[in-house]
Amino acid sequence: MNWFNLLLARSLPLFPRGLIWRAARRYIAGLSVEEAFQTVQALSRQGMKATLDILGEDVFEARNARAACDAYCRLIARVAGENLPSGISIKLSQLGARFSEESAFQLAEEVVRCAQPRGRFVRIDMEDSSLTALTLSIYQRLAWKYPNVGVALQAYLRRSAGDLDVLLPLRPDIRLCKGIYVEPESKAFKDPEEIRANFLLLLDRLLSCGGRVAVATHDPILVEEALERLRRLGPERDRHEFQMLLGVGEALRPRLLDEGCRLRIYVPFGPKWHAYSLRRLRENPRLARYVLKDFLRWPAR
Repeated sequence: MNWFNLLLARSLPLFPRGLIWRAARRYIAGLSVEEAFQTVQALSRQGMKATLDILGEDVFEARNARAACDAYCRLIARVAGENLPSGISIKLSQLGARFSEESAFQLAEEVVRCAQPRGRFVRIDMEDSSLTALTLSIYQRLAWKYPNVGVALQAYLRRSAGDLDVLLPLRPDIRLCKGIYVEPESKAFKDPEEIRANFLLLLDRLLSCGGRVAVATHDPILVEEALERLRRLGPERDRHEFQMLLGVGEALRPRLLDEGCRLRIYVPFGPKWHAYSLRRLRENPRLARYVLKDFLRWPAR
């Protein structure tokens, strides 16, 4: 990213929310459950499954964490009732992890327990490194009891190889991604080739452990490397899938579907879209430039 793109990315929070929404709408299914369901149905018609996520994070009050848990349980009931091909993704900071690990565990368990009899899978998403240890601890506590829960690992974090060693006895279900949060070099690889190398190292270990892995990447190089590894697995490849974000990597989708791969799209929605959208725009300077151009044409108020 050149200096102009870096400056623009850091300035995005200063832009009017309406402009951010116009650029970020491709990444968000909408503000309502109904809009999210329409997106899931459209993806299903194209041969893809989904993971629904109610946007929101960094909750600091117990009542708001409780409300988030209740919203997820209602969502799970509706997804199951309408037989949508979708699982659920949760963030522990939305369930109170910033102020109480035990509260976050109890509410996460409630969501997983709600999903289990309805045949729905719950993915615990990974957030910034301040929550990595807590997230993995809660996942371990849940994974011993529930088969319908998984977690994410971020390949750019230097600690991830060690974390995987701890998780392997669980035969874990891992969503392997590069990672997007801004971290210091002491905690995260910065060089793209180092991140790719660590991604493939983690992928190789996951494929050999007997668990399940969701290969979550839009990097064409990593997609091809992963396809080559999955071809060697033969029938065992059915335990694995690719995952992508809504609005990202769309040109790669036909390649994966033509290969007979399972492909799942992460479908975020809800009124708390702003923070998520800023992260997406920061990793896509081209769209961020459109925000700037729109801003220069924005009528004076």
